[in-house]
Amino acid sequence: MSAVGRGVSAVGPGVPLSRRMVVALALASVVGVLAFGWPLLAQLGASTDAPLVLALVLVGVLGVLFVGLGDGSLDAKAVAVLGLLSALGALLRPLAAGTAGVETVFVLIVLGARVFGPGFGFVLGSTTLLASALVTGGVGPWLPFQMLGASWVGLGVGVVPRGLRGRGEVVALAAYSVLAALAFGLVMNLSFWPLLLGPGSELSFVPGDPAGANLGRFVVFSVATSLGWDVGRAITTAVGVAVAGPAVLAALRRASRRAAFAPIGPAAVSYTHLTLPTNACEGSGRG
Repeated sequence: MSAVGRGVSAVGPGVPLSRRMVVALALASVVGVLAFGWPLLAQLGASTDAPLVLALVLVGVLGVLFVGLGDGSLDAKAVAVLGLLSALGALLRPLAAGTAGVETVFVLIVLGARVFGPGFGFVLGSTTLLASALVTGGVGPWLPFQMLGASWVGLGVGVVPRGLRGRGEVVALAAYSVLAALAFGLVMNLSFWPLLLGPGSELSFVPGDPAGANLGRFVVFSVATSLGWDVGRAITTAVGVAVAGPAVLAALRRASRRAAFAPIGPAAVSYTHLTLPTNACEGSGRG
């Protein structure tokens, strides 16, 4: 076997997307969709306990997911990097704290997910939001929704083509950051909108109404109340990715190569070719 072939099989993203991983991510996302979208799916009257119950279920599912991710997929080096990036994200978040929509925490999530893979990004989103909540005292019924929303931001980085490098990569990540930040604001609104206004308002959730009617009121509510904040978050994240992206991506890729779990791709092939001499691979096949 060639040195390149052995190298490629020996390395992968910090959290590789195995079949088991894909199933776990899909299950967690389905539960998350139900948790966020229960008003649009339920035909019964709204209960003030429903979001809290669903939040507890969501926490349990995420806990099971993390155990599954650690079952042979998340090695000690990846856990160390995950802990470091989560701590850095937790320290960055209070610097802005969402003031006027300014939010810095997603910059590191997007860049970390780009280097270490979307599965790693899913875990990084949750652990970063959890760590920042513990640091700032922001633990509450909203936290599971924030964790899952941030996890989706990290997971979605996988849609950016892996072959992009240089300026094109940074531009693509910045564009993705705008869409992800806006989507995060929408799903967070959906988590509390049914309970915020109460009955009687033109923008209120109406139990038993068709999902389309409630969705229309929700869109109007989001545009009227939080679009400015969401746009601020989108601009902040995109600018942060554009400014810090090249340096942070280079540093994370350097750390990834040294830890020997760099994402599979052209850079990984080149690196393994340089570090695994051909004679070593030939020697491994001798009896």
